[in-house]
Amino acid sequence: MDLPLVVGVDGSASSCDAVDWAVDEAACHGLPVRLVYASLWEHYEGVRPPSASDRPSEQVMAENIAAAGVERARLRNPELKVSGEVLPDDAVSVLLNAGLESFALVTGSRGRGEIAGSLLGSVSLTVAARALCPVVVVRGGERNRQGAFGRVVVGVDDSPESRAAVRFAFREARARGCALHAVQAWRRPAHEHTDTAARTHEERVSAFLADALRDAVREHPEVDLQPRTVEGPAHRVLLDASADADLIVVGAERRRHGHSGLHLGRVTHVLLHHSACPVAVVPRRA
Repeated sequence: MDLPLVVGVDGSASSCDAVDWAVDEAACHGLPVRLVYASLWEHYEGVRPPSASDRPSEQVMAENIAAAGVERARLRNPELKVSGEVLPDDAVSVLLNAGLESFALVTGSRGRGEIAGSLLGSVSLTVAARALCPVVVVRGGERNRQGAFGRVVVGVDDSPESRAAVRFAFREARARGCALHAVQAWRRPAHEHTDTAARTHEERVSAFLADALRDAVREHPEVDLQPRTVEGPAHRVLLDASADADLIVVGAERRRHGHSGLHLGRVTHVLLHHSACPVAVVPRRA
């Protein structure tokens, strides 16, 4: 059985964007869609007996949000297998648990009740930092979300997480039938000022990029791969690349931070807050 694409819904506009994106994504991969809504009403009001006619308003709202998400998904693609459910836990726990049996988790960039001017909702950020499966945060312009550019971008570096991101990006490009731009940023060492030294360094980076892509190229020779190296800070290079991309893929650059658990690395963090297109964060095991 194919693992579903799991979508966190909460009735917000951003959540609706996530449902639309997930439906299109699932159709590309031939996957079912599972919509989940987290609700803690049972913890506060208790479970009513089956004969009770006055159901708690929070229960009614939760069921309506889940049902509306399912209806939206089915209207967008009537042939897709879609299910929806309300789960009694906080949103982060619901998504992380659902992600254990999923192709990927999909969230909006801001949830219901988030501050309007915030760049990224706390649930999406926490899930991206902790999930064991790929997490896609649906953000950016409408054309980017709808796949108008025919282009997936993957950021490549020398980390173990980058290899998983490359594999995921090749699968995405193949499923979508679009080009894959593999981008590696580089910086010339501070003590090297000549053009010759810079060219030597760039050639070294280009050779590394070719090597990093070799296995995936052999596995997916049909993918239109366009590798390139760009001088500059990685977060800036990838942000620029997101402007005309349908999806940008990065490894789950996670770091331990004191006693507060996992935190995302700078490049991933910047993209989740500012990318012009949806962002896929891929852990090492994906």
